[in-house]
Amino acid sequence: MTVTKANIVSDLCRKCNVSKNEAAYLVELFLECIKDTLQAGEPVKIFGFGNFSVHEKNPRPGRNPRTGEEVTISRRKVVTFKMNHSKNWL
Repeated sequence: MTVTKANIVSDLCRKCNVSKNEAAYLVELFLECIKDTLQAGEPVKIFGFGNFSVHEKNPRPGRNPRTGEEVTISRRKVVTFKMNHSKNWL
């Protein structure tokens, strides 16, 4: 099952007895905090859940799937997530 922001908002409404608008605001605030921290180049560590971090990928050769033409895929930043594997988590 895919979890969406709407699913998280609905669960937060039900479990915390808050309005949909309040839950949506809290979810957006939480995700924005994670995004801003990652954009600043800092890792996000959520104890008992996992770690988000930004890594730079070097340029590499690639191929245009439509034309078959060789291209260089430019250097870019990607976000990675590693789940904490504690015995209490699952």
